[in-house]
Amino acid sequence: MKIKVAKTAGFCFGVSRAVDIVEKLVDSGKRVCTLGAIIHNPQKVEELSRKGVRIVNSPEEVKQGETLVIRSHGVEASVIDRIHALGLSYSNATCPFVLKIHKVVLEHSQKGETILIAGDKNHPEVQGIIGHCFGTCYTFMTEEELLDLLKSHPELENDTICVVVQTTFHKSVWKNSLKILQKVCTNAKIFDTICSATSDRQSEAEILASESDLMLVIGGRHSSNTNKLWQICKEKCDASFLIESACELPFEAIASSHRIGITAGASTPASIIKEVLVTMTDEIKNTQESEAEENFQELFEESTKNYNTDGRVTGTVVSVTPTEVYVDVGRKQTGIVKLSELTSDPDAKIEDLVKVGDELNLIIMKTNDQEGTIQLSKRLLDAQKGWDEIVKAEEEKTVVKGVVTEIVKGGVIAVTNGVKVFIPASLATATRGESLDGLLKQEVSFRIIETTRQRKRAVGSIRSVLNDERKQKAEAFWANAEVGKHYTGVVKSLTTYGAFVDIGGIDGMVHISELSWNRIKHPSEVVSVGDTIEVYIKALDPEKGKISLGYKKPEDNPWEILKNQYPVGTVCEVEVVGLTPFGAFARIIPGIDGLIHVSQISNERVEKPQDVLAVGQKVTVKITAIDFEAKRISLSMKELLAPAAAETAEEEAAEAEE
Repeated sequence: MKIKVAKTAGFCFGVSRAVDIVEKLVDSGKRVCTLGAIIHNPQKVEELSRKGVRIVNSPEEVKQGETLVIRSHGVEASVIDRIHALGLSYSNATCPFVLKIHKVVLEHSQKGETILIAGDKNHPEVQGIIGHCFGTCYTFMTEEELLDLLKSHPELENDTICVVVQTTFHKSVWKNSLKILQKVCTNAKIFDTICSATSDRQSEAEILASESDLMLVIGGRHSSNTNKLWQICKEKCDASFLIESACELPFEAIASSHRIGITAGASTPASIIKEVLVTMTDEIKNTQESEAEENFQELFEESTKNYNTDGRVTGTVVSVTPTEVYVDVGRKQTGIVKLSELTSDPDAKIEDLVKVGDELNLIIMKTNDQEGTIQLSKRLLDAQKGWDEIVKAEEEKTVVKGVVTEIVKGGVIAVTNGVKVFIPASLATATRGESLDGLLKQEVSFRIIETTRQRKRAVGSIRSVLNDERKQKAEAFWANAEVGKHYTGVVKSLTTYGAFVDIGGIDGMVHISELSWNRIKHPSEVVSVGDTIEVYIKALDPEKGKISLGYKKPEDNPWEILKNQYPVGTVCEVEVVGLTPFGAFARIIPGIDGLIHVSQISNERVEKPQDVLAVGQKVTVKITAIDFEAKRISLSMKELLAPAAAETAEEEAAEAEE
């Protein structure tokens, strides 16, 4: 079992500063009270309470002679005003990162700008931020809430707005929200105020969870950043637990895990993390084997329960039946090897394994003198020899090959050199959640990660080998990768913002905007998981290991098609797709619309485009101007009517002269 603790686990700067302020005041002999719990950690709050630190809910509850401490979350401006009005002695422990947000929203709201806050409106930090806003202010917690907000307040699309983020906000939710804001709110002033420590903590937790069988997130249940860490870990590791102290350790789940990751919220003291580690380590020594491993042990013991001698013999096959092999071992008894004792493969056919005349090295399982038979086993002898190879493979960390013979509860059984090796489900595939059915009867490569000599129990990992192979492919890729290089890849997964494509052992992402020249709502409109597609590298970031891929072809760019086939002066048939007070938008080719200004619809005055045109109507127009940089096209119906009107006028004049 391997246990890894995140480097960033425990107190962040702001929390550490707040606790230090309280403890220094207490050590100096001050009577201290805090406006709300100083941090969201019940153990630390209880410790401070034993030192005389009192929690109050408002400045009015502060007693004479007490020093009030404002916690790291900060408070509304009105609360500060009340503290001053009451003449209280106080110390402001608001996190500097939160104070920065207060300053931003105060400055911009005083200018009349609408404030948008990405955060939990019920969280003390967000309530404090709201309390520094003048005028209109909105909050949102998810991308869906943001979209609903923008839909119900369409004026935000064009208004000057200021956007800030709760310091402990979920970074992936913010990233998706940011894309929406940049796309919809063209006049938005966006301040990415997620604390860098929070961002680092979330990134590290995500990586650690993806590498672990079990994740422990230590922290208070009322802590916003702790809960977000737990949510992130659950997305990468199903067995993720939020615990407040060592007494909540899930020992049953721990006992069945091989790689355990530990992280902690920004308000979790180092002493609690240490207590969890010590308690877990001590308890593991006395914890029973996992249920999956017990199943494997039962299988192994079942196969050896009749074994009562270690006598080895060499026998010659004299007869073969569909279920048994008869051998001559040089004794008066008849030697019998059942199919189940010939091989560990339950699907093997006996005729494919031996034939009359073959010599077999066997071990005596049971002698029955009354019946004149000896029960023999080749499988057990192979297992004894193979066990030494298994132990050697674990010591040298070499890769072994075996065939998956069974799918059991909790994993699979693979046989190598006659030895059954249990491979947990979490270590049997490249990623979590993959079906194990495809492994049955397949030859697989794996490493031995644990052996118990006394019980001849072995545990293996296929994922370890797959990770190495993927790493080698990734190294080869980065050694030769360059912008513009083309690859044939397979679509591995889809998200709302793009498609992840395996381009040979490493994944790159095709952003949704790169999937089609036309506007699409979801990548599934263009590709599906499992599709083989041609892509090319648009951008590389070796430090972060990110690869941006392109999919749409330049020659399919509708603006290139327009440039080559529809120059200024072209007369073409178009379809009206939208009507506005100032004109009609018409589809020239898929992906490109042009504007027929109201003045260009007819020779006669047109009050409203709706009086002449309707959506879906097809009309003939002339392309009068193209601005490729601004991607604007001007169309005219009037220009096609003018010559006809002039000819009619000339004909009428000629008739008058006659």
